[in-house]
Amino acid sequence: MERTTCCVVGGGPAGMMLGLLLARAGIAVTVLEKHGDFLRDFRGDTVHPSTLRLLDELGLADRFAALPARRLEEMRMLIGETTVVAADFRRIPGKYRYIAMVPQWDFLTLLADAAAEESSFTLRMNTAVTGLLTSGGRVTGVRYVDEHGTDGELTADLVVACDGRDSLVRREAGLAFTEFDVPMDVWQARVPAPRDALKDGRVFARFTAGQAAVTMDRGDYFQTSYLIGKGLDGQLRARDIGWFRERLGELFDWDETVTAAITSWEDVKLLEVRMGRMPRWYSEGLLCLGDAAHTMSPVGGVGVNLAVQDAVAAARLLARPLRDGTVTTANLARVQKRRWLPMVVTQRSQRGEHAMLLRPALDGTLRGDRLPVPLRLVRRMPFLRAMTAYLGGIGIRPEHAPGFARR
Repeated sequence: MERTTCCVVGGGPAGMMLGLLLARAGIAVTVLEKHGDFLRDFRGDTVHPSTLRLLDELGLADRFAALPARRLEEMRMLIGETTVVAADFRRIPGKYRYIAMVPQWDFLTLLADAAAEESSFTLRMNTAVTGLLTSGGRVTGVRYVDEHGTDGELTADLVVACDGRDSLVRREAGLAFTEFDVPMDVWQARVPAPRDALKDGRVFARFTAGQAAVTMDRGDYFQTSYLIGKGLDGQLRARDIGWFRERLGELFDWDETVTAAITSWEDVKLLEVRMGRMPRWYSEGLLCLGDAAHTMSPVGGVGVNLAVQDAVAAARLLARPLRDGTVTTANLARVQKRRWLPMVVTQRSQRGEHAMLLRPALDGTLRGDRLPVPLRLVRRMPFLRAMTAYLGGIGIRPEHAPGFARR
């Protein structure tokens, strides 16, 4: 039977960051990732100022700067014919005053390569966890199937579930998860649109009667999200793809030669939006982080960054007990306590945006000449744009790299 000190299930942002940090602390850590690579379309590609600062503290800023990236400095909305600058990242303090749009596979590869430089780190791709090992009510490891289809077992002092919103580990452990109501699902498409002064270097949202969409400048294309009513994907896809192209064209002032890049419904990916959280993130020998512990709305693109912050807090609080072989549920509870407030504040903010903007937009009741009060205030008081940018880009209780992980 194989053994490690910490088994991390899932090689996403939380899992790879936790693996890197624990390895730099000299702790034997094994990350199990069920896929053979990190290539996935329309994963969270927004790297916020809090994460950029963290990469700098870890000595990875130069490597990150070499990745293909686009800088977004402003969040702008057009509601009817009324323009609102909802957030201006150029106004926040610090070195990093923008959101970096980087393909998530590049970001994860960077973390994996940095972690591989540590002798105590192991990454096993094509290795799918199938169940948990337990003894006396305590999680003691995992069962898995490797790339050859061979069953195996890996024991560990601690198992950390970073396996996403549909977490198998969470389900196998029987841990509760509370779901929230959300008004929408999201269609995602790439549009190779021409340069546009209104959209360049921005997150640009457009709201009209019954429609809502957001597009983000990715350099040679715009990553575009179109909101639909919850559960309406099948019904709407029965229409000709030309119907969708026309709607995007009207929203973003793109002509037919631009939207023609969306050739069929195969080019339009569905994100089934879910939002919720675990009341308790841990049990004996097991901790959940990131989407496994709290599934976020895509509003603000904060999911990746909250997951990374969870990993940093966990590494700092658990490195010593893991090294000493003394991890207890009290240690795990400290991680949840540390990260609970940022998670709750972010989810409340997202649910507020659902109620204030997205649901009325989809219902056709959002009007540019009758803006919600918070948007009127942001429009009239520019300093509030710095506050919204700070809350979205850095957030409540941002984490710094622990001393043992800095280079």
